Amino acid sequence: MPSIKTFAAVAAAIGWIALILQLYLIINNRTASIPETLLRYFGFFTILTNILVAVSLTMVYLKGISENRHFLTRPKTLTATAVYITIVGLIYNVILRFQWAPQGLAKLVDELLHSVIPVLFIFFRIKFVPKQSIQWKSILSWLIYPLVYLGYTLLRGSFAAWYPYPFINVTELGGYSKVLMNSIMVTVAFLVIAVFFAGIAKMMSRHTV
Repeated sequence: MPSIKTFAAVAAAIGWIALILQLYLIINNRTASIPETLLRYFGFFTILTNILVAVSLTMVYLKGISENRHFLTRPKTLTATAVYITIVGLIYNVILRFQWAPQGLAKLVDELLHSVIPVLFIFFRIKFVPKQSIQWKSILSWLIYPLVYLGYTLLRGSFAAWYPYPFINVTELGGYSKVLMNSIMVTVAFLVIAVFFAGIAKMMSRHTV
């Protein structure tokens, strides 16, 4: 079994490589200006969350896991990050995977960002992150990031007429009512996954006492 530093280093390297390759692909195949393409790149929840994962793993490699050091290395933050990357994997593999068929390098990067990295980080969270400090009351605060992302995406979409995901595409869905329903369902999914991770942490912490 690898040490936490070894695992964090390898997983972080995979994450950074996937993100750089995806940036190369989106610029190389762009249909808009480079500034707009970069805005679109950072407009995907998948990209932002994989960046969060890569930065978190890098910080864990450098500083370890602690409640008192870096915000991203706190068990609560790492658990929230696990919730976010789990949602990335679930939504893509359940809803979005069948809507396109990438080939070659695009397929490799696609699998890394949506399958390999989520699995690696979930394993990291279960195996290495302390469970004792996880509390039920933390769950609602974990929704701040996805809700802020949703608000920003809808606001920018109203000006740029571009939406990163079909289930929040106001133009294609004919208005905000369907987008609202889809957003509520995704929020419920976030809550379910958050409760799952918090519940697992509670059970594992009791088992180790």
